Amino acid sequence: MAAGLMLLAVMATFTISSSVLTNFKIHYLTAGGNFYEKLHPATYFTLLAFALLLIRSRGPIGEINRMFSESKLLLAYLLCWLFLLIQVFVLERPFTVIIDTFLLPILIAMVMWQLPGAQKRPLAWAIHLTILLNVLLGYYEFFSGHRLIPLTLGDVLVAGEWRSAALLGHPLTASGIVGAYVLALVLRPAICPPLLVRLPLIAFCLGSLMAFGGRTSLVTVLAMIGLVGGFEAFRLMRGRRMPLPAAILAICVLFAAGAIIFAALDLGIFDKMLLRFSSDKGSALARFATFNLLSHFDWHELILGPNPVRVNALQAQLGLNYGIENFWISSIVQFGLVHTIVLTIGLVCFFVELLRRSSGAVWAIVLLIVVIAASSVSFSSKNIQLAQFVILISVLLPREQRRVAAPQQVRNPVSYRSVPA
Repeated sequence: MAAGLMLLAVMATFTISSSVLTNFKIHYLTAGGNFYEKLHPATYFTLLAFALLLIRSRGPIGEINRMFSESKLLLAYLLCWLFLLIQVFVLERPFTVIIDTFLLPILIAMVMWQLPGAQKRPLAWAIHLTILLNVLLGYYEFFSGHRLIPLTLGDVLVAGEWRSAALLGHPLTASGIVGAYVLALVLRPAICPPLLVRLPLIAFCLGSLMAFGGRTSLVTVLAMIGLVGGFEAFRLMRGRRMPLPAAILAICVLFAAGAIIFAALDLGIFDKMLLRFSSDKGSALARFATFNLLSHFDWHELILGPNPVRVNALQAQLGLNYGIENFWISSIVQFGLVHTIVLTIGLVCFFVELLRRSSGAVWAIVLLIVVIAASSVSFSSKNIQLAQFVILISVLLPREQRRVAAPQQVRNPVSYRSVPA
């Protein structure tokens, strides 16, 4: 039952965004509505799955003790989160923001780590299918110019945006998730072992980053793939052997990829994305204004967080109506410097635990997460983007269990002589 609930949580995470909820008149980010509308459906599924795991044979106390004894750093993260929750209650601010953004990821990780490998296979298939569905919808929106779900930021309807969003709600969110999926396929071939399937899948998803229009994710993913390719080329020059069919296939893929890229550029398919690098429509100025925002507050305001009314007025004055495009600066403005430091320490503890329980490929995704956090609104607003990354890491990139060979039976070297009767 817990695995079934997590299957629903995975599907809801990658298909039900805040824009989808707003389109169906659910007050997730908009004003009004009941309390139960303010939490994402994936949060309800994950809470139920976690509750089912707690009532197993050991009972709730025994299960909690076992979970945290295996992952002691999660206690530090929860203490930091509890510290932030107390501040939110004291300042009388909406506390559902930190539940979906910061509590849901750790609940997902704790449940995923308890599930055996056989029960994670349907979850992996759900991740593949939902991400590929978003990629297909991204291509459809890009080439047709028709958006399936209206792009909204809270109550604001964003018009004139060519970048696709699919069911993930926002172009930058979609770019980050698809970019992490591409890195997982490149660095962990066991996710999709057949080479003839994995290479077209990587190319298909990588090309969708042009449709989603996330420059940061595109450049970061291409840089990491280039580093991996350069490292493999260096190993080949050092004498590493490579099967002849694999070498022939690699040469054919390189030539085919080059021909497709030049054809796409000649047809003007990626002109909109390339214009984002030459004319970013004020995105660079918005990031500069983000750093300039802190200079308008004194130290007394920055320590525990300034008045939200004043923050909103300054954002409108500086042209930051769509949000502060830096996680740490936005956290300082919302929660104050002290709570931002504490929350950062908690997140570091959480990611250290993720790294410990995952394969070596997770380093690339963690680096992508840090780059996204430093260059966009990301986790500083109410969303489930961090939970999406945690699902990708915990399901697709688990640490491989080392097989320990069974000890061989040692024969007694002493020879017995025949004793005459």
